[in-house]
Amino acid sequence: MSHLPEIPSDSPFSLASSEHYNRWRDAKLENYPTSLEQLVVQVANPRALTDAEYQAMLARLRQTNMVIYDGGTGDDPDKAIPRAIGERFGLRRMDANYLSDEDGITSLTVNPEGDHPSYIPYTNRAIRWHSDGYYNTEAKQIRSVMLHCVHPAAQGGENRLIDHEVAYIRLRDENPDYIHALMLADAMTIPPGKDAEGGSRGSAVGPVFSVEPQSGALHMRYTARKRNIGWSKEPLVQQARDRLELLLDKEVEASFQGRLESGMGLVCNNVLHDRAAFDDIPGASQRLLYRARYFDRVAHTGISDLGLKGL
Repeated sequence: MSHLPEIPSDSPFSLASSEHYNRWRDAKLENYPTSLEQLVVQVANPRALTDAEYQAMLARLRQTNMVIYDGGTGDDPDKAIPRAIGERFGLRRMDANYLSDEDGITSLTVNPEGDHPSYIPYTNRAIRWHSDGYYNTEAKQIRSVMLHCVHPAAQGGENRLIDHEVAYIRLRDENPDYIHALMLADAMTIPPGKDAEGGSRGSAVGPVFSVEPQSGALHMRYTARKRNIGWSKEPLVQQARDRLELLLDKEVEASFQGRLESGMGLVCNNVLHDRAAFDDIPGASQRLLYRARYFDRVAHTGISDLGLKGL
């Protein structure tokens, strides 16, 4: 079996000790939100958050790794809106992926031109559970993602969101060996070829769950897609993969479902998400969301920022 990375013994994600894990888990789940509405923060001017707005957003990010802002900007297409919010949360190192706009932000809309129709984000088709950039190498992992809605679809296009730390808790509480398997260095391999949006890339081998060295926080790299994915042949990895897929599709209650409307946006530490299929009305405004992906984790959301004694 492949090796596990070294994790400090006082980390809540170390399998060597349950004390730190239990303390972190209890704090994580205490008063955990049960509805999408609890993740929403009303913002007067998203280009210049007040301290109170920032703190309200940060509190949700620390507990759930995600927050939704309602900025009241309607269908204003100014990309300075999501960029300003990202910078307020320390997000600056952007992953300018293939087919992104010249400024590195991606316009997610149905696009019939060039290579776009070959890649699901630029179609109206559904997208299965994933974290962004799962095909990236270890050095270029996507730590955070922003979405900003200019126009929603006429019908459909809802997202489901699951905090990857909650998925971790569900698996670890059921069987810690699942976590051991999904932390193996060769748990999931994306073969060389094209990334999810057509860019050339080499092989990407790595774990599903890992611990960020700087923040001590949990990171997840995952896709539910079936094609061109190589999973370790270790029986326990196969079992853990199947159990995780079942959890995401059938059993996780702590998932949030809804749709961003004009002027709303999502800031997250690359949580698990999917997208329902949608339809636009010919001749009307098409669905348009801006997406920014960062190599940075949201600032001040590491383990030490939680204020838990001993962590």
